[in-house]
Amino acid sequence: MLTVFGSVALDTIRTTKVIRNALGGAATYAAISASYFADTGLIAVVGHDFPTRYQSILEKFVDTKGVVHAHGRTFRYDGSYDKTLSIRTTNKTELNVLKDFNPIVPEQYRKSEFVYLANNDPKQNTKILKEFDRVKFSMCDTIEFWISTKKSDVIKMMGSVDSVVINDEEAKLLTKTHNLIKAAKKIMEWGTKYVIIKKGEHGSLLFYDDIVFPSPAFSMENIVDPTGAGDSFAGGMIGYLSSKNSTKMTTIKEAAVYGNIMGSFAVEKYGVYGITRLRKRRIKTRFDKYRKMVHF
Repeated sequence: MLTVFGSVALDTIRTTKVIRNALGGAATYAAISASYFADTGLIAVVGHDFPTRYQSILEKFVDTKGVVHAHGRTFRYDGSYDKTLSIRTTNKTELNVLKDFNPIVPEQYRKSEFVYLANNDPKQNTKILKEFDRVKFSMCDTIEFWISTKKSDVIKMMGSVDSVVINDEEAKLLTKTHNLIKAAKKIMEWGTKYVIIKKGEHGSLLFYDDIVFPSPAFSMENIVDPTGAGDSFAGGMIGYLSSKNSTKMTTIKEAAVYGNIMGSFAVEKYGVYGITRLRKRRIKTRFDKYRKMVHF
């Protein structure tokens, strides 16, 4: 089993049109994406305003024993994209019930060998990781909000996991370097084995020791909403690793490609609906197309 811990949110997304109160959150995208590959348990908190229809979506894809319904408002995020959909500006972040959340790992989840700590308070992430019995592979992500407010805790968190997934701009912000190779090496110096730097429409870079594995993004003609693409990437990646119960380098490379594939589905529709209306056959078909695309 795989466990995903992080935020479930109500999002306001501003592209060519405005979508309000959309089901969002890093853990939401990651857990749904991972569920196509492995049984996935979700640990998160929502407020009294969380719609029952969104609860039903979560229950369709993941085990929700770890989702707490607290008194208060659900975590909310408001972000805007430029005309190219490549630059996002955060307008507002309201932690709400997430601020005082003290997560507890359900007994059924404690034996999870694969754990993904989605964008969340780094101190909480480091603490909750210790509650699992025998973690074989752990992965974390972070964003500008936590880098700006709890940088030292972010660094400690990265030293406690096997792999760090982070986008290129946040990797530069965190390490104070504009060279991604130098940024990855610095993050590995903090204790993690693998660093995956997400580059949006340009795919990803996987770093391990002196190995650099570039994985271009799947070529897309119509991109609607980039929200959650990076989280879908991470969920697809660790979901695939969990399904193979392997941390061999060849498997990790394949997992990075599956991450790119899941990210490509995420951007095709607004909100989570790019990854909630899939079939495993479609994922495999796109993976095979991708393999042909990069082979020469």
